[in-house]
Amino acid sequence: MFSEVFQQAFIYLAAAVIAVPIAKRLGLGSALGYLLAGFLIGPAMLGLVGEAGQDVLHFAEFGVVLMLFLVGLELEPAVLWRMRTSIIGLGGLQVGITTGVIALIIIFSGLEWQTALAIGLVLSLSSTAIVLQTLSEKGWMNTPAGKNSFSVLLFQDIAVIPILALIPFLAVPGMHGAPELAQASDSAQGEMTGWMQGLMVLGVVTGIVVAGRYLARPVFHYIAKTRNREVFIATALLLVVGITLLMNAVGLSPALGTFLAGVVLAESEYRHELESNIEPFKGLLLGLFFISVGASIDHGLIMSEPLMIAGLVALLIAIKFSVLMVLGRVFGLLLADNLMFASALAQGGEFAFLLVSFAVQNHVLGIEIANQLIVVVVMSMVATPLVIIVYERWIQPRFEACGTEREPDDIDAGDNQVIIAGYGRFGQVVSRLLKASGYNATLLDHDAGQIELVGRFGAKVFYGDASRGDLLESAGAARATLLVIAIDDREKAIQMIHTANMRFPGLKILARAFDRRHAYELMKAGAECITRETFGSALAMGEEALRLLGVSQQRAARMTKTFERHDVINMHKLYEVWGDDQAYGLRVRQNLEDLEKVLREDAASEADSSPEDQPS
Repeated sequence: MFSEVFQQAFIYLAAAVIAVPIAKRLGLGSALGYLLAGFLIGPAMLGLVGEAGQDVLHFAEFGVVLMLFLVGLELEPAVLWRMRTSIIGLGGLQVGITTGVIALIIIFSGLEWQTALAIGLVLSLSSTAIVLQTLSEKGWMNTPAGKNSFSVLLFQDIAVIPILALIPFLAVPGMHGAPELAQASDSAQGEMTGWMQGLMVLGVVTGIVVAGRYLARPVFHYIAKTRNREVFIATALLLVVGITLLMNAVGLSPALGTFLAGVVLAESEYRHELESNIEPFKGLLLGLFFISVGASIDHGLIMSEPLMIAGLVALLIAIKFSVLMVLGRVFGLLLADNLMFASALAQGGEFAFLLVSFAVQNHVLGIEIANQLIVVVVMSMVATPLVIIVYERWIQPRFEACGTEREPDDIDAGDNQVIIAGYGRFGQVVSRLLKASGYNATLLDHDAGQIELVGRFGAKVFYGDASRGDLLESAGAARATLLVIAIDDREKAIQMIHTANMRFPGLKILARAFDRRHAYELMKAGAECITRETFGSALAMGEEALRLLGVSQQRAARMTKTFERHDVINMHKLYEVWGDDQAYGLRVRQNLEDLEKVLREDAASEADSSPEDQPS
């Protein structure tokens, strides 16, 4: 038994290590990589894991619990309160309308209304694990679509509680459940009904809030004083596991309980320590959850009725996508955000495993329908990363080109010597300095919203894509002396340099670089002068650090100037060997030694010089 556990663990970990990097390299995302890995090692393909996969799935659901705890840590109660409209309004309407649409379709197909309503409720929920993982991986969490997706998911997690309470009242006379599915549900939920369950829910929620606010901080403070990181990690996990057991005991969602605890602790001084300690466990268990879902796919049912299953999955995604698009429009999402919002949430969720088994136990669903539901939900979860890829690669670029593109402005540039492409936070500083020094610049930007914003403060910025040669010509590039590329798009900046060098060979180019690697790419493209966007501010901070350490102002300024001159010269020398890792590494070390030698000689020279810089 002991060796079997380790064998299963080895198989799961090996599948993740092999499949996920391949999926990431192919642009499929880690979630789809985990799902495909689970499908490959499951009974349907290689058969490396068997019935034990369901037990692993229940254990791996703890990854979803940890994820919701970390999400809660990111949200202070005040932030959560500001989101109440989208949580209750958008989330409530999504669950209600989706349930109604699906239930009506099923009723027309000939099933009882109780069964139809239960199926509608089950399928109205989306996958918290896949959606949040995908949004986080893509960097979309802080977009309007990401924030509204989170609001809907949060309401769905809360909605699981009343759905569990409602299911027993939907029992169909003569319906017989399956014992093997019924065992998966929690018996406490069936024992508590009415006002007793309501009081229990209120008591547990109140207990979590009070304990989190008044007990957790003193405990973590006491543990932190031991300066033992392992004990702190154990305490954090003890908190999450304890809440999970408590919520399970009263038939509530563990994910909801830990999310609430995270929100309560969001204002704690130990918030960041908790995040860093729990994050590795969350990532590993969440990956295990995805693998378990992939392994649980009923291959036999899919192969026996492939067209029906494919049709049901497509119908589910189409219904949820349509409902979400309508609601997103009602709540003011722009079309690009609305498409992302609908694409992310148009699938079934992991709570279907609990709700379906509970519905079977309470004679609301038959075993055949239950099995079909589970397969449809799992396949919709597998399809979600693919839907996101389709949106990201084909729909989003075309929409943005259609939705934001307009004819370039007619430019009355006059004979300005300078053209500045990009009037964001970087380009504005350059423009203000030049204007204050008596040089007028023609300002270009490709963001209509930014142009409208700065226009309120009197800045005249022309709309257009400066990587286009005809626009540069309209802006006066043939007569200008200098082109300042201040945009925040790496690839577009390189394209702009190529266009300018080809069309206007006499135009000097000053380009903004994000980092040293980007600087090399810009130099290769033909930029004459490179400015790294954080280099100047970092030098200023370094100079201030020297001064605060007791170095005189004059010496700190001289050391900073020496460092800057040395770094700029060496960047061009390093560019000569860029691409040869061995030669590059040797030259970096040599340059560092040379810089240290120059600074030591400078310090010695100052010590031997006359004391004119010393205080009198």
